[in-house]
Amino acid sequence: MTERFDPIMLDFPEQFETQRLIIRATRPGDGAELNAAIRESRDELIPFMPFARVLPEPEETEALVRRKRLNFLERTDMMMLITERETGKILGSSGLHRFDWDARRFEIGYWIRTSYAGQGLVTEAVHGLTEFAARELNANRVEIRCDDRNERSAAVAKRAGFTLEGVLRNWNREEDGTLVNEMVFSKVRGLDFLFEA
Repeated sequence: MTERFDPIMLDFPEQFETQRLIIRATRPGDGAELNAAIRESRDELIPFMPFARVLPEPEETEALVRRKRLNFLERTDMMMLITERETGKILGSSGLHRFDWDARRFEIGYWIRTSYAGQGLVTEAVHGLTEFAARELNANRVEIRCDDRNERSAAVAKRAGFTLEGVLRNWNREEDGTLVNEMVFSKVRGLDFLFEA
């Protein structure tokens, strides 16, 4: 019988840099600034990000970043913040989610505050996260999934070189009863990215 891998034993950095960004794990004290980013971007987030539909108070966002810090340390979810490299300002959130450690499969999620949209920052973050997952986590597969109505999110996946594998029809039901489709994009080791393990 093969001994099972325990991801809690895996050591890797809590942040990395790209040309314009520092992408890092959440820390206590991040809540107020992240909450301000959510409030600024709420109109754009509401259609596709359920967490923005009921606007959280700053204390609730602080509790969230503390819980997500624990998840990061437990290796069960990796919410990370997109921050401006020069100033440290929180621009949005990204990270790796819905892991399968046996298959080394990870899903990238992302959003950015409205005042920083359209500058290629999310695409830059996705490139960085893909490289981080491949290099540090030995990823075999990295996914981006989005509602097929979310044209901006799909455009990021395409610009970042992800392949559309298909559309899951009637994948989820919105609160109003609408059935929505989910697009599945991926990069796979050996086909789309090559890093030494």
